[in-house]
Amino acid sequence: MESVNIRELNERIQKESQFVDLLTLEMGKVIVGQKPLVENLLIGLLSGGHILLEGVPGLAKTLAINTLSQAVDASFSRIQFTPDLLPADVIGTLIYSQKKESFEVHKGPVFANFVLADEINRSPAKVQSALLEAMQEHQVTIGDKTYKLPEPFLVMATQNPIEQEGTYPLPEAQVDRFMLKVVVDYPKKDEERQIIRMNGTGEFPKASAVVKPEDILRAREVVRDVYMDEKIERYIVDIVFATRIPAEYGLKDLQGFIAYGASPRASIALAQASKAYAFIKRRGYVIPEDVRAVCNEVLRHRIGLTYEAEAENVTTEQIIEKIINAVIVP
Repeated sequence: MESVNIRELNERIQKESQFVDLLTLEMGKVIVGQKPLVENLLIGLLSGGHILLEGVPGLAKTLAINTLSQAVDASFSRIQFTPDLLPADVIGTLIYSQKKESFEVHKGPVFANFVLADEINRSPAKVQSALLEAMQEHQVTIGDKTYKLPEPFLVMATQNPIEQEGTYPLPEAQVDRFMLKVVVDYPKKDEERQIIRMNGTGEFPKASAVVKPEDILRAREVVRDVYMDEKIERYIVDIVFATRIPAEYGLKDLQGFIAYGASPRASIALAQASKAYAFIKRRGYVIPEDVRAVCNEVLRHRIGLTYEAEAENVTTEQIIEKIINAVIVP
């Protein structure tokens, strides 16, 4: 019976995931290379998770989400985070109307399908925390009223890892709300030559709208139905628990490097991202390789490092790799 259901699910996913190629193709017209970035954007979009992008300037981070919003035919807003930004500049505020002799709601730029929080670490914690309710509950409270945000709703924040002057570290509560943290790398030599040629002609390609927001919401329902075996669930839980109590998984040497492990949100995000990855690969069920493929992006910002780890140049990626190699694969 189960195999019949899987077959039906596979057929359904083959049909529903056809737009993935269209989206990838449209984004590929504008963004040269950066395939992992495009793939992770699609994972975030299909699983309803927010994305934190880290990379040096000029790696098409801002262009990527702008292109995605064009290809999905959705509303897009960009918020440039600066030290003098106020929470009201993000979510909106009440403005007194002399004509009506009452307060009117002025909605902020967060009321869009795709919100780019550019250089999010340039604003103090009070501004960053204005996004917490929006990211978790997909709603905003202005005055005494709560307003729902449009669906699909995706926040993509960018931060520059190099500059430290005039930046504020993101609070743990904020970082944990990002489903994925994607580290964007430099393009390859031939890709960079292509970028030079594109900019040299002055003719920049534009993405066409190939998907409607309703298609994304329908695809999310299908992603939720992707089959996940109990063994895979246990595998995910073991990986997350290994970040909290590494000694139980034969990783006693990591004990001194981990200040705190991943939260239950990490387990949820790993399951959702694995399902979305399986959907992108046109499969109706999750395999261990799917979990391993998204592990770095889901966990790298959720593991706290101790001073010993920083002193010995131990990175979260090295810790995740050791955990993946130690935890028994079902």
